[in-house]
Formats: sequence, structure tokens, C-alpha cells
Amino acid sequence: MSTSDDEGREREERPWGNFTVLDETPTYKVKRIVVLPGQRLSYQRHAKRAEHWFIASGVATVVLDGVAMELPAGQSIDIEVGHAHRCENHGTAPVVFIEIQTGTYFGEDDIERLEDDYGRK
Repeated sequence: MSTSDDEGREREERPWGNFTVLDETPTYKVKRIVVLPGQRLSYQRHAKRAEHWFIASGVATVVLDGVAMELPAGQSIDIEVGHAHRCENHGTAPVVFIEIQTGTYFGEDDIERLEDDYGRK
């Protein structure tokens, strides 16, 4: 489901929360991602893009190639092309992070889901 925010940007609803595309060019894409308490993204990897995540609020549990780490607000992580990753929210408040994608393609179909809680393999 897609809605618009106060500035006319489309917000995409997902079972784990939502994301809003803040900026997009042929060489990068920037999203604000909200992960609701108790939810997590699919464990996934991308063939055509790398990502940089900056945690804006909450405490994210990030799993990168099978290694879990807690990242509080103000911390960031780089995810290289082809590396398996996910964001989990074990807290009671939403986790908000900014995702900067770089690469050659930024479509949602460049997601290879390795595990998914919502049956979206």
C-alpha cells in the first residue's frame, strides 16, 4: 500500500513498518525506513547495490552475514553488494534509519530474500 506524506513523497507500507523515498537519481537512492517494535526486515542481499544505514532513532539489531550487532541512534553501517543483511527491532519504540543506496540499479526487484517472516520469498 502506498500513501503520501506532508511533502508529497510516497510512503510504502510493509508488514514490518514503512519506507519513504527521500531522493533518487541514476547513481543513488535515499530512503527513510521505519521498523516497528517486534518486527524485522527480510534477511536479504542485493546484486546491484550497496547500502549505508544511519540509525536516526531507536536501537537497531543489524545482522550482517550472520553476525548480529546492536546499533543505537547515531551509529551507521556499510553493507557491500552481495552481503546478507537485515534490521531487527527488539525495542518498544520504532527504529528509524536512513538508507543510502549506491550502485547500478535500485529497484525493489533487486532483493534476494534468504529468510522472510511474511512469506515473501
